[in-house]
Amino acid sequence: MSELNITSSAEKYLNELLENQDEDTIGIKIFITEPGTPRAETCLAYCKEEDELDDFKLKENFSFKVFIEEKSEIFLEDAIVDYSPDKFGGTLTIKAPNSKVPAIGEDASLEERINFILYSEINPGLAAHGGEVSLVEVLDGEQAVLQFGGGCQGCGMIDLTLKDGVEKTLVEMVPEITSVMDATDHSYRENAYYK
Repeated sequence: MSELNITSSAEKYLNELLENQDEDTIGIKIFITEPGTPRAETCLAYCKEEDELDDFKLKENFSFKVFIEEKSEIFLEDAIVDYSPDKFGGTLTIKAPNSKVPAIGEDASLEERINFILYSEINPGLAAHGGEVSLVEVLDGEQAVLQFGGGCQGCGMIDLTLKDGVEKTLVEMVPEITSVMDATDHSYRENAYYK
């Protein structure tokens, strides 16, 4: 398991940026919006004295303070912050290969394991029809409530997809799950793959 890496060029660049900030800037914070989903975005922002940091961990092994959001931490494994100088001033990049689907550990929650299967096993197949599925909640620790979108919403083949595809895969790969329930409003058929 590899932690977040900030290259020496990025560390130097960020140090220079921080030196030019107001005194109330105490470091940087790194977090992911919608972690573990296809919409995940990795964000790096200045951290101010007045910022609420209860959900962040301080990483001490850099030349400035780096605060990592706790819920984003697993999604930031193997992430690299790099800086490449060029004639236009340079580019700061963050590559977080696990931000959308993290490599989950043995102690992963039931929801994390279900999301991992949805995004790594099921959604790539649904994407061929412009569809996707996401987890809404888990009822009684055994029934996954799912929301379909894109080409799956209103699709005439959704019952087959749900039972023979999604449910079969989830029950097989996550033994605690005994069934799935569809919370999607399929009366909206505008983008349906099969009408």
